[in-house]
Amino acid sequence: MISPSCTVGAKEGWRTTITVEELNRSSEEAFVSAVGWLFEHSPWVAERAWRRRPFRSVEHLFECMAGVVKEAELEKKLALFRAHPDLGTRLSVSEASKHEQRQAGLDRLTPGEYEEFVRLNQQYVRKFGFPFIMAVRGQTKEAIRKAMKERLGGSPETEVERALAEVLRIAWFRLKDMGMV
Repeated sequence: MISPSCTVGAKEGWRTTITVEELNRSSEEAFVSAVGWLFEHSPWVAERAWRRRPFRSVEHLFECMAGVVKEAELEKKLALFRAHPDLGTRLSVSEASKHEQRQAGLDRLTPGEYEEFVRLNQQYVRKFGFPFIMAVRGQTKEAIRKAMKERLGGSPETEVERALAEVLRIAWFRLKDMGMV
């Protein structure tokens, strides 16, 4: 049984205990502050999901947020995909992405590995128009590199679907990390 009480990140790094019932009663601004960061730099997901209250559970909250993304027009989905950083980048990324990439060892790439990730990311963006997206939880840098190479051979339609599935997986992991699951 899932506890209705959870710990949420109001602004990455800031935590407070909140219940699903409190999220249901919260203003749109407070709701977006609490869960808007789950989808990388895309608070519009939380803004649209807020209108679907009340949420019966944490799973229902996630289903509503996932539904918002799935139902969004293609340009909105592509903007969400483009909000994700290149994997292995040394540029500024969100705290959540930094933590996820660190766990996969992407902060410890050798110079050669870094150059290969940059090259693969550039090839992927040129072909598909958005960065390679993968939920890296439990993955190694070798597995990520292999997936990048394999997915470069995919079709644009397949990669849009794959990116969508990976974005939802990332958001679910982040929700779990908040203690909501």
